Amino acid sequence: MSDDAYQRKAAAFAAMLVNQAAWPAAIVIAGDSIAPLVASARGALTAPLAVLALLVAAASAVVVLGLSVLLVFDALLFRLMATHGDEISGGAAVDDLLSRMRLKPASLTTRPLDERIAGTRRLLARQRIAFAVFVVAFLTAGFWMPR
Repeated sequence: MSDDAYQRKAAAFAAMLVNQAAWPAAIVIAGDSIAPLVASARGALTAPLAVLALLVAAASAVVVLGLSVLLVFDALLFRLMATHGDEISGGAAVDDLLSRMRLKPASLTTRPLDERIAGTRRLLARQRIAFAVFVVAFLTAGFWMPR
């Protein structure tokens, strides 16, 4: 991959990550702020399943928000990579930063950009699963629970 293509790919992936971290977090925050109000207005808080659904929604919301923070951190790391001239120096800069922060042990070899993107995509998949759990629990507690 040429240096220019590498920089464009890393920067584009970082921009996509910021978007993918922002919209689920915004929906979760909005949903968690109105979920108890909707459930209590419908009288669903007396049903044990509705309370359980609200607890599951709250727990999955925490997971979604945590994963969103990790995705934003990864986006910043990809932006750091994009500022370097080539893939090897960008990966080395990220590895150096992570080892200085004591988040990851120092590595002798740098992983290629595609491997790093694949790892972040797995994190993105986990966030989407947690978001789906949140949506189902939120809708169950607020709207589908019998009175």
